[in-house]
Amino acid sequence: MRSSWILTLLILVGLVLGTIAGQLLYDPEFNLSQPDSEHAHTTALAVFDFLGNTIFMGLLKMMIIPLVATSVVVGVTSVGDFRKLGKIGGWTLVYYVSTMLIAVTLGLCLVTAFKPGAKIDEQRRAEAEVGFSQDTDKVEALTAKQQEGLMGAVRGLVSQIIPLNIVAAAAKGQPLPIIFFSIFFGVVVTMIGPRNRIIIDFFNATFEVLMKMVHAVIWLAPVGVFALLAWTVARIGLSVFASAISTYMFVVLLGLGIHGLIVLPLILKLFAKVGPDGSTNPYRFMKQMRQAIMTAIGTDSSSATLPVTMECATEIGGVSKQSAGFVLPLGSTINMDGTALYEAVAVVFLAQAYGMQLGVATLVLIAITATLAAVGAAGIPSAGLVTMVIVLDAVNSNVIANDPTVSPIPVAAIGLIIGVDRILDMFRTAVNVWGDAVGAKIIDRFCT
Repeated sequence: MRSSWILTLLILVGLVLGTIAGQLLYDPEFNLSQPDSEHAHTTALAVFDFLGNTIFMGLLKMMIIPLVATSVVVGVTSVGDFRKLGKIGGWTLVYYVSTMLIAVTLGLCLVTAFKPGAKIDEQRRAEAEVGFSQDTDKVEALTAKQQEGLMGAVRGLVSQIIPLNIVAAAAKGQPLPIIFFSIFFGVVVTMIGPRNRIIIDFFNATFEVLMKMVHAVIWLAPVGVFALLAWTVARIGLSVFASAISTYMFVVLLGLGIHGLIVLPLILKLFAKVGPDGSTNPYRFMKQMRQAIMTAIGTDSSSATLPVTMECATEIGGVSKQSAGFVLPLGSTINMDGTALYEAVAVVFLAQAYGMQLGVATLVLIAITATLAAVGAAGIPSAGLVTMVIVLDAVNSNVIANDPTVSPIPVAAIGLIIGVDRILDMFRTAVNVWGDAVGAKIIDRFCT
């Protein structure tokens, strides 16, 4: 337990020092005061990128596919009864959809109340559109996603669930098809009688080995999150908090804070006894998940954080391997409370910035499409920005259908928020991961 607190403190120090180091690199006055500052700046960024993205993120990503496969098989085989597995799966999906809808509704209420987009003038919009158009790769990616539409995203999600080649899916690091295959495999294993013992023992032993490997990698987290934060802030700078876009950032962060610190703990308190002594203090469980939450802030990826989430939930949080093995891998792929809230706020913000009036029906449409789009968002950095164009397109179609004289919000409008997306992504990923952990704890309480 003492080593757990030491690691937590080191990760926190890494987050703080990484932010400071990144801001110093970003600050032009600091850079200009140093000899050969441009070379030093480039070298520092390369070092941070190597330590954070190549080594730390690489080690975490290396664990994802084998950990997902073994944990899901262990979870399914430990349930045994197919009807009980159906109950767990059904309630897990109910939890995911419910909490995402709550997050979206909260975001819509806040952005409608604060109206941050009304503070953006025409000149700022034009500058943002020009700046966005210069990033051709980003323009092509978002335009392609917009052309797919919501049904295209749903089709893509279904095609991922049932891959043509499971080995190719694993090689590409796609967790969703691995989850589906592992559930199918685990169910069949439970049906072959006593001969399944050797298979179950193998996957249990493999899972234990992988968790030991995760435990070792976690000790690199302080260096990893330091490098990732420094690399991120050095390219963006903290001055964005003082810019015209700061009110938008405040609304997103306020929504994430309310959802993560009030709504999810309240749900946990209502539906699960979270303490080993039978107490119902949800913040005790949040404290137990602290390493996963802080790692999520550093990595911006719920998928990359999954190994740490599994470690914290099972070893510290008291969640059974059965529940964690089923709920957490699935949650890291489709349960995106923070992303759903962010997409709803961002789309309404852009509508306000371009003077588009949104009625109640359109807000309901945003709530539904933001939830569905968030499900289709990959558990990687800034994935929510890509799927957000689906929500944007749905809003344009709905508003223009009712009033053809209204000008649509251009995809280039995303240039207004793209510069601050990485910083917001840190916190919405933390909420995503915390939401997964709460779900695992609740399912562990009621369905196992």
